[in-house]
Amino acid sequence: MHTAELALSFLLILIIVVSVLSNVLVLICFLYNAEIRKQVPGLFILNLTFCNLLLSASSMPLTLFGVLSNAHPGGHVFCQVVGFLDTFLTTNSMLSMAALSIDRWVAVVFPLSYHSRIRHRDAVIALAYTWVHSLSFSVVAACLSWVGYHQQYASCTLCNGRAVHAKTQFAMYTLVLHSLTFLLVSVVLCVTYLKVLKVARFHCKRIDVITMQTLVLLVDIHPSVRQRCLEEQKRRRQRATRKISTFIGTFVVCFSPYVITRIVELFLTEPFNPYWGVLCKSLAYSKAACDPFVYSLLRHQYRKTCSDIINRLMKRSSLNGSRHQQQNGKIVRAKEIGKHGDVEGRPKD
Repeated sequence: MHTAELALSFLLILIIVVSVLSNVLVLICFLYNAEIRKQVPGLFILNLTFCNLLLSASSMPLTLFGVLSNAHPGGHVFCQVVGFLDTFLTTNSMLSMAALSIDRWVAVVFPLSYHSRIRHRDAVIALAYTWVHSLSFSVVAACLSWVGYHQQYASCTLCNGRAVHAKTQFAMYTLVLHSLTFLLVSVVLCVTYLKVLKVARFHCKRIDVITMQTLVLLVDIHPSVRQRCLEEQKRRRQRATRKISTFIGTFVVCFSPYVITRIVELFLTEPFNPYWGVLCKSLAYSKAACDPFVYSLLRHQYRKTCSDIINRLMKRSSLNGSRHQQQNGKIVRAKEIGKHGDVEGRPKD
């Protein structure tokens, strides 16, 4: 096995482990916290979490098997089913990210009318659309036998037809698929999150003006306090920019190499380097490991829920330990009384 194959195998194992653990943790937080379940974005996050978990359990292990063995994982029908799931889950997760961005845009730009604009019924309709959108492309690919084992990606995914006419149809299908998924979601993410950033910077400027006016009025304020206020202003502006850059950047970095490679592949006459194909596929998989941190676990509500779960488990373990110690103490004391008499010194009968 070459060094590149070992490196790609280690990368895939790392992605699978992180993706499964982080998404399971998000699911536990969702089930534990009633407030998260009541929120409309919780439905989108739940749908995204299930897509990531199914992708981690179906496509990722088979890609790892393909890299390690350089062989077709399973039979033809089994590979078609996995390829169907790969197309469906990837498309569904992308559209869920777009739905989350629209939800946050409405929450920031229209905070007073958010609950009247975005309701659970609207979220269910949006999720129904993501499922219909994803199923339509997956069913078309499966019916036309455009899913199977792709050697360059070492995975069960979309693959070209053999006939020239089929290749033309497959090229049209691939272009439409990526235009209505990756390109559409990229535009939605950029438009919504840049508007959110614009509103956030506007509020930061208002806070900065109020802070500066307060610092001018407070003549006797200590220079260190003034310096801390100015540093807080700078951190506030950087924090908003960093969050928006994370939302857009992770999506573009993880998916763009794979999508660009799939489009360029349509016009190539010779197969490209399979290591590059597996690397692009692994980057696309890594989005499933990033999503729990980008959308959930780094938020205050999820962090507090995780700490509550840990504290509850620690409290239970400490209570069980104290009860066990008390029971052991009672047993030891009963043995001593049985040997030497009761507490008052009377011998046993």
